[in-house]
Amino acid sequence: MVQLLKDNSLVASWQNFFEENYKSEIETVALEYPEKRSLIVDYWDIDRIDPKLAEELINQPYKTIFNAEEALKNIDVAVENKIILHFRVTNLPDLHKIIIRKIRANHLGKLKAIEGLVKKRTEVRPKLQVAAFLCQKCGAVVKVEQDEDILKEPNECFEDQGGCGRVSSLKLLTNLSTFIDSQKIEIQENPEGLRGGAQPEKISVYLEDDLVGEIAPGDRVVVNGILHSKQRRRGTFRLTSFDKTMEAVSIENQQLAFEEVDVTEEDEKEIIKISKDPEIYNNMRKSMAPTIYGMDVEKDALVLQLFGGLSKKMPDGTYIRGDIHTLFVGDPGTAKSQMLNYLAKLAPRSIYASGKASSAAGLTAAAVRDEFGEGQWTLEAGALVLADMGIACIDEIDKMNDQDRSSLHQAMEQQEISVAKAGINATLKSRCAILAAANPKLGRFDEFMPIHEQINMPPALLSRFDLIFSIIDKPSMEKDKELATHILHTHKAGEVFENITKSKKSKYNKKEKDFLMENVMPIFDPEFLRKYVAYAKRNIFPVMSDDALEILKNYYVNFRNSSVDSIPFTPRQLEAFVRLAEASARIRLSEEVTIDDAKRAISTIDQYLRRVGMDRETGKIDIDIIATGISHSQHDRMRTIMDIIQRLCDESKDGDAARNEIIIEAETSGFAADKVKEALDRLKRNGQIYEPVHNRYKITEY
Repeated sequence: MVQLLKDNSLVASWQNFFEENYKSEIETVALEYPEKRSLIVDYWDIDRIDPKLAEELINQPYKTIFNAEEALKNIDVAVENKIILHFRVTNLPDLHKIIIRKIRANHLGKLKAIEGLVKKRTEVRPKLQVAAFLCQKCGAVVKVEQDEDILKEPNECFEDQGGCGRVSSLKLLTNLSTFIDSQKIEIQENPEGLRGGAQPEKISVYLEDDLVGEIAPGDRVVVNGILHSKQRRRGTFRLTSFDKTMEAVSIENQQLAFEEVDVTEEDEKEIIKISKDPEIYNNMRKSMAPTIYGMDVEKDALVLQLFGGLSKKMPDGTYIRGDIHTLFVGDPGTAKSQMLNYLAKLAPRSIYASGKASSAAGLTAAAVRDEFGEGQWTLEAGALVLADMGIACIDEIDKMNDQDRSSLHQAMEQQEISVAKAGINATLKSRCAILAAANPKLGRFDEFMPIHEQINMPPALLSRFDLIFSIIDKPSMEKDKELATHILHTHKAGEVFENITKSKKSKYNKKEKDFLMENVMPIFDPEFLRKYVAYAKRNIFPVMSDDALEILKNYYVNFRNSSVDSIPFTPRQLEAFVRLAEASARIRLSEEVTIDDAKRAISTIDQYLRRVGMDRETGKIDIDIIATGISHSQHDRMRTIMDIIQRLCDESKDGDAARNEIIIEAETSGFAADKVKEALDRLKRNGQIYEPVHNRYKITEY
């Protein structure tokens, strides 16, 4: 094999290239050897200096890389021990970047770059490179180079290696054999590159030596490698159809956000020009699902969520999330799912999942045992990991199992997912914003019931959402007329468009179609908006001005201390203010968070709290309704009733308290009878009191 690949003229060309252009880099790597064992070369350097060599690298990568590594052995570096370096090439031209689904037979054996998400990875395993065999007849040790997956065993003892030359049974000596680290990963197409709900395609990639162990599921990478085929088997039979695989030469980890969204210079000029428009916020809102009527506050919130705040890594290692989590709760038929679908298609790096059809493993991460890992456990990334740096849209989040839903707690706040299963202990990144939708348990949303009682979600999870919007379908003559007009005009616009496009004898013209389409056309084209968001997230990192900081501080302190009885805010809401204000500044591509941004954040959160955080008894905002499921006034009432029950139990011969006596006692303390009955039912449901006899209560002792 070595004799077939070796080409002295090619070795000389590479040696000349390295000595003239990469001598200092080789010396640097040599000083850090064996921690660093690779020389990384930019493809464009080779193309600029020797285009013929660059072309040969693409078309005959095995031969070219072998000779490049032979040339590296001849480079004289001032180190004591002889070093053996790998040759790794990066930054391949777009011409040689290929989508996984476009890989064909004519690409096999060529050097190509593929881009995608790391879906699975195996553990790092030692792979046999040179096998040493002991001859059972003469005791000689013969060595065989391994270049395939199946072990190559010699049938006879080799004379040219000092053996007897006889047919013999040979024993593998692992202690004298040479091993190399190896790992297998599975790359999946980026979801934003798919159109029309196509299933993402995958390819297995083999990593060796210093490439292993650096990649985690969920990472977005560009793998430069050699495409080749691997024979499929059915039992002992070898099939004529092959699997496509790749042998990695180098891996470029996409550290920058949204590198996959291509923003040209013309796009950049247009983005900067539009960002200066005073109507930018209104235009952004009008570009959010224009076929859905109204919902201005919700659409404003979605725009802010799309741009997001700043994630911060503090010097002590603390991570503060910048992503904004939003929840829609509302009546059926209020276009919640449609909004989620629209944002999933619009936002770069977004994933859509239905809670009803998703498990904890499907959303977060799973340790799976399948043929990919040859029967061993492998780590597989779920939807939230794949949506890293993007938006995860989860519909029907209330329909998930309790155990599955509990896995979202860490993913939402710490933005990490920990897996501890089958000997795998790993932490994956899930730095994504979550947009969720839920339906009320009773079918329709009741404004007078606490939100946690209406949806099948624990308060601990609800409190992690920065914004919660209730979408209520109330009959109103004026609103219904406008809504009906909008829906019917939307349908007519669609009908006219289809009629003009598909009918051979259409009586409608383009002018009529454009007039009807005016109301449902977004101000900004979705493709352009995608580029705008990617540009803002990639380049804009706003800092809060002192005035904006003072406004948020004063509002928080004053509002929090406006009521002695209830707690309207917690520090979690203050962080939400900051995130929304940063997102508002990003929309205008501003590096500074101004007073207007702070006011926009306050207005958005005020709208949400007035809808779902209002204590209907006192008319005051109380965050406890969302955070604990019980308002401060309800908590006080329940505590007083518990005291009454305890006192009546102490005075009673049987040691219990009658229901009617509790109600009478509570009424003398100023509580309404229906509120007392409600509190008794809640205490019983929570297990704090129980009924030894019908309508007689005792306090549960723990």
